[in-house]
Amino acid sequence: MRDPTRGGLATTLKEIASQSGLSIEIEEERIPVLAPVKGACEILGLDPLYSANEGIMVLFVSPEDAQRTVEILREKGEDLSTIIGIVKEEPSGKVILKTKIGGTRLLEMPSGEQLPRIC
Repeated sequence: MRDPTRGGLATTLKEIASQSGLSIEIEEERIPVLAPVKGACEILGLDPLYSANEGIMVLFVSPEDAQRTVEILREKGEDLSTIIGIVKEEPSGKVILKTKIGGTRLLEMPSGEQLPRIC
């Protein structure tokens, strides 16, 4: 389990992939980004995958338990809970985003801060 508050989802996943030596493949279509967040990011030229995510958690569970975990979270009121990807052996340390248009994109660590921290 990880909290993607600083650096957002992409940074959190990249840290996990690098530390574990595994690969994480996620699907852009499955990542729940609220419309107001998407709109603000578009206006400001920010990538929501690298934006801070207060109150969000990333869980890694076995494939056998993934769907039941989502169901339990939704029963508890976490309506945006969903499976966004899978963990693979190769390519080691990489995070691969399958884009909405059918391509792929490597997610890397950010080279700087998107927004200055205010807390």
